[in-house]
Amino acid sequence: MTSGMFGAQGTGDTSGYGGLVRQASNFGSSERPYGSYFDEVADDLERAYPDFSDAIERVVVDRGELTLHVKREKLVEVAMILRDKLKFEMCMGVSGVHYPDQTGREMHAVYPLLSMSKNQRIRLEVSVPDADAHIPSVVEVWAGNNWHERETYDMFGIIFDGHPGLTRILMPDDWEGHPQRKDYSLGGIAVEYKGATTPPPSERRSYK
Repeated sequence: MTSGMFGAQGTGDTSGYGGLVRQASNFGSSERPYGSYFDEVADDLERAYPDFSDAIERVVVDRGELTLHVKREKLVEVAMILRDKLKFEMCMGVSGVHYPDQTGREMHAVYPLLSMSKNQRIRLEVSVPDADAHIPSVVEVWAGNNWHERETYDMFGIIFDGHPGLTRILMPDDWEGHPQRKDYSLGGIAVEYKGATTPPPSERRSYK
């Protein structure tokens, strides 16, 4: 029996995908106490930001990580409080995630934050509809996010309002679509290499 990566068996596919489907968990807010320094971070943010309950949709602690789910219209305010009051001086970038089944919240942006002063890490997460995939840019808060926001725009189509130059960074300017979305077609694009054409992934190997 053919065995692939990640436990895929019997499909003839050794790539590790094998048509596997993983059910995503949808967490509600975690209950106190959160543990570690997470309670301190939440308490400090509540004290420093009077609109905490209105801005933070939920607080999730999972797999040893604290994630604050922030309303998009409050993102910049929360980011500035975290930087200036709670000393999260560094944002490690932004990653896009596409959940087609989460109606009205299909596009997610995740921001890992680091406090070098206190050696603490948390995450911010913003969810928006695919039909209105606009999120405020945080480049004015953490300038290093400039190229990260461009990459997330390029790969997922999330538009970061207020970004100083939101253009593609990996794909050509005239490229159609956003390659890391779940609804992006795999393969089928003619690529020439020394006169040969690369076929779609599904046609590159025979398992018969």
